[in-house]
Amino acid sequence: ITQEDTGPGGTYARLAEIGAKPVRFVEELRSRMPSREETERLRLSEGTPVVEIYRTALTEEGRAVEVNRMLLD
Repeated sequence: ITQEDTGPGGTYARLAEIGAKPVRFVEELRSRMPSREETERLRLSEGTPVVEIYRTALTEEGRAVEVNRMLLD
């Protein structure tokens, strides 16, 4: 999927169309202090921790069809 706007239903609808519908998600979370670059890009106050989330979307067969890294303040 190479387009920013994939149409109605978004990315998951496109994956379902090709037989790769995500049915299960695994998330790993951790809290940590941000890097200097992350602090600048997110415009964080010094000493503000972030939460990092890795989410993997899996098909019925257990195939990973998406890996997403999110960084939240």
